[in-house]
Amino acid sequence: MNDSETLELAQRLVRIDSVNPSLVPGAEGEAALAHFVAGFLENRGVDVELRDAVAGRPNVIARIAGTGGGPSVLLCCHLDTVSVDGMAEPFSGAIEDGRLLGRGAHDVKGGLAAMLAAAIVLSKAPPKGDVLVAGVADEEAYSVGTEALLDWGIRADMAIVFEPSELDVVVAHKGFAWLQVATRGVAAHGSRPAEGVDAIAHMGRVLSALEAHGLELSRRSPHALLGEASVHASLIRGGRELSSYPDRCELDVERRTLPGETRNGVVREMEQILEELGRDPRFEAELAVSLFRPAFEISEHDALPQSLKEAAERIHGTCNLVGMTGWTDSALLAEAGIPAVVFGPGGAGLHGLEEWGNTEQICRCREILVDFANNW
Repeated sequence: MNDSETLELAQRLVRIDSVNPSLVPGAEGEAALAHFVAGFLENRGVDVELRDAVAGRPNVIARIAGTGGGPSVLLCCHLDTVSVDGMAEPFSGAIEDGRLLGRGAHDVKGGLAAMLAAAIVLSKAPPKGDVLVAGVADEEAYSVGTEALLDWGIRADMAIVFEPSELDVVVAHKGFAWLQVATRGVAAHGSRPAEGVDAIAHMGRVLSALEAHGLELSRRSPHALLGEASVHASLIRGGRELSSYPDRCELDVERRTLPGETRNGVVREMEQILEELGRDPRFEAELAVSLFRPAFEISEHDALPQSLKEAAERIHGTCNLVGMTGWTDSALLAEAGIPAVVFGPGGAGLHGLEEWGNTEQICRCREILVDFANNW
């Protein structure tokens, strides 16, 4: 596929609503886009399958058989986008001054177009190793699409996960834990302080301790590419009415982690904070973990990032090995034993009200993928 065909494809992808219903109840989800992607590949002779990751939210899985003797590569890109609330023309797909406009143009339908266009080129002249192409659901929320791929036994010798990277190769990113703290009090009439215990006031102690913990994290040795770990209070709920002592307060906490940090380690840190506060016999609190996603890292010297970097330099002229702060599905693939990197065309407006993708980089991304597959 040439540049104009690749960009026309990117425009069509942006014009299909694929807002994640896990983020926006009642949203369209990935089904329409998944069926379009599957039809696009099938109509060009690529073997393709649609399979639900969860009911009504399919993954697309395609396979291009290699000529033999080479390693297999999984090209994995998510189909979903975040909300379009507040956007003037979220599904525009227009191209103006080298910018592809609309929700997902940057994250990550420009990368999806490059991946699909490269797959068509490679299907006409296959490399030595098999090429697996996956469009997955739900990356913006709980990654049920990539988890389903792994549950189905989909494996490859290596993987490229598509996210906007300005055509640099991402070799590390942060992980995260979502924690809930609930303080317990005693409900009582607001005029009877001897009978009540203020769960919200006790949560104030947790907030102070959490702020101190964040400062301590910032003083630890930073990661060379990712900087420091962090923690912050995200959401808080509590109280019944003005004239009552609140018997419960709930706090949602996000802890951003670095490579090497574990779920147990993060939980133990929070437990120690609550144990210290619990020296006051009136203080009671509970801790729960709703989600943990590991940080990701692959050695800069590994053959995968080095080979992709070389391909990018041949086509684009420059490429760096970098870290990114956000989380991606590459961590799940790496955890399953599949070496992975993150890669994709750039742009701006990530999750913002004005989003655009760099059209030149979308086309260069296609060329880089073909070069990489043929020169591994």
